[in-house]
Amino acid sequence: MSEKPRTKTQTSDHTMPSISEIQSEIERVRYRKRYWKSLKSILATLITAAAVAVLISMLWMPVLEIYGPSMAPTLQEGDIVAAVKNSQFETGDVVAFYYNNKILVKRVMAGPGDWIDLREDGTVYVNGEEIDEPYLQEKAYGNPDIEFPYQVPEGRWFVMGDHRSVSKDSRNSEIGPIAKEDIVGKLVFRLWPNPGTTGAD
Repeated sequence: MSEKPRTKTQTSDHTMPSISEIQSEIERVRYRKRYWKSLKSILATLITAAAVAVLISMLWMPVLEIYGPSMAPTLQEGDIVAAVKNSQFETGDVVAFYYNNKILVKRVMAGPGDWIDLREDGTVYVNGEEIDEPYLQEKAYGNPDIEFPYQVPEGRWFVMGDHRSVSKDSRNSEIGPIAKEDIVGKLVFRLWPNPGTTGAD
């Protein structure tokens, strides 16, 4: 008689996961999805905030760093200041403007059509009236190459630095009076290192 072949029972080392293990895995997957969703939301918020900050800085409130001593003692080298876009300026306002691919900062002394006169002792007169300048440490005539009294052309502003003996400004024909379209804005606030007004008022 022939023997029947023996069948071997296959046993598996793998066991079915328990209900608690399945639930734990589901929660882990859900947590991961929530984590990435939250991360994407945070990143989107940060990118939007950064874009808005850049837009405000470019279009409404440019932030500038002061270089050089021409506005001392009002502004010192390294000061960080904020400017506001504006189209109206008065004597005493501190403005930033473009010149030769740079941004300079000076003080408005006279506007379109005004007559400005600079005496040898450094005293400034606008339309025959002496300008009170408490922000100056000392007056100085500087090295102007234009004749005074001088009438400011239409659409332009005559500007001078507060450190009159070293400032290169509208007293020199190389810079001359500043065109409206070249003005970045009026400086209104010092952000660093000593927050406060710029002393422009």
